[in-house]
Amino acid sequence: METTRQQKINRLIQKELGEVFLLQTKGMPGILVSVSAVRISPDLSVAKAYLSIFPSNKGAELLENIKANVKAIRFDIGQRLGKQLRIIPELVFYLDDSLDYLENIDRLLNTDNKQEDKE
Repeated sequence: METTRQQKINRLIQKELGEVFLLQTKGMPGILVSVSAVRISPDLSVAKAYLSIFPSNKGAELLENIKANVKAIRFDIGQRLGKQLRIIPELVFYLDDSLDYLENIDRLLNTDNKQEDKE
């Protein structure tokens, strides 16, 4: 069960990470990185950020780049949130593939419907 403080910090970090990634990806046309969710630990020391990357075939490559630059991203977040948070949490990034999962289900349902129409 998340406390109200955790929920507020989740939203705050999600918003700021989204802005950081928006600025970073402006130089890369055709690539979109969005922060789908942030979950912070009860002691506010670790924040898990789930990223949705478009196009999904470049997701693993971009996630590795993001993980390699996690210190710079944390520094940027610290600059933005330094007045609001006493300690900036460690950032851990994960690939959110829920959109790919939904797309796959939709595709399977559509092919099933097409097969029924043919019969």
